[in-house]
Amino acid sequence: MPVRFGEFTLDTESRQLLRNEAERHLSPKAFELLHLLLENRPRALSKAELHERLWPSTFVSDATLSSLVAEVRTALGEKAHRGRFVRTVHRFGYAFKGTATDLTPRTSALDHRPRCCIIWEWGQVRLEEGEHLLGRAADVAVWLESPSVSRHHARIRVRGSEVTIEDLGSKNGTYLRGERLTKPSRVRDGDQIDLGSIPVKVRLLDMSGSTETRHSGERGRRGR
Repeated sequence: MPVRFGEFTLDTESRQLLRNEAERHLSPKAFELLHLLLENRPRALSKAELHERLWPSTFVSDATLSSLVAEVRTALGEKAHRGRFVRTVHRFGYAFKGTATDLTPRTSALDHRPRCCIIWEWGQVRLEEGEHLLGRAADVAVWLESPSVSRHHARIRVRGSEVTIEDLGSKNGTYLRGERLTKPSRVRDGDQIDLGSIPVKVRLLDMSGSTETRHSGERGRRGR
């Protein structure tokens, strides 16, 4: 969902930061950092929480986080002590400041119906239009209890009839059709996704309301 702040727009669907109509470059991790700050505004996020969300199950130094913040500030054209949007919380972490507006697209009632189903050994979850996290943290849509799964392991995006999955820097990787993901990839009906050691199956739900036609031969066999 696009978020507008000042002359900037952060679009999580196209993964772009725009200043008016011009794109501002951000690395994938810097994009995630800005997205986290906007998503949690005005709450300040601690360095520990940012480390966990950005690099789950991986140790990185505070200097790495500071470099990421500096990259975001450069893209926004601001400096550490005179920034309009990124606030440093001394000895704690960072927060988004200023006014931001969610640019929610107009949707019909159909958009709120489940569009895909994630099935695994212990259950299943139906997902509506939007973004959904998979992992073993308490705030995810698909909770997978396994030490091989990172807290925020992967993200599924449901947009109309298109479903994509993206690894979030997990320690043990996300695999689609046996291939480790290095970028967001489209999911097909019946695909298996492996998150760490946990396999899940994706079923795309038919939103047309049509009924599968039964062949006459099959009907005859069932009537015997």
